[in-house]
Amino acid sequence: MQVKTNAARILESLKIPFELKEYQINDADLSAEHVAKSLGISAQIIYKTLVLKGSNDPYLVVLLPGDSQLDLKKIAKVSGNKSCEMLPLNELLNVTGYIRGGCSPIGMKKKFPTYIEEIATIEPEITISAGKRGVQIVLQPKHLQQATQAIFADLIL
Repeated sequence: MQVKTNAARILESLKIPFELKEYQINDADLSAEHVAKSLGISAQIIYKTLVLKGSNDPYLVVLLPGDSQLDLKKIAKVSGNKSCEMLPLNELLNVTGYIRGGCSPIGMKKKFPTYIEEIATIEPEITISAGKRGVQIVLQPKHLQQATQAIFADLIL
């Protein structure tokens, strides 16, 4: 019996096609690279969910390939903030309702401005957290954009 997460229920309610994939979690290694290896796929199609604080936006969400790094200047410019910084880890659960390693861009406590690295548009499918450690959602980038009202932009270093 497969675990159905809140994010999966939201996608179903939006009639967005997706697939759930489960993997063995390692509390010592919550990296996208570990998830990719566990699922036997490339880290560049595992999209990590980052939550940031902006100078204007209290919170914003960024999705990046697991093998890349966020350029804080680019996200600040794209989002209309003077500056952006990573949300302190101890605030993640309170702000999003999710824990590290299980933070999905779908189904957070509130809707936040969301940005997806534009390279996602060349992939037929990408993988994101389903909102629980050990479960990933596989879906088309355009469907992720639809579910989150995200903006595709150049965000990586």
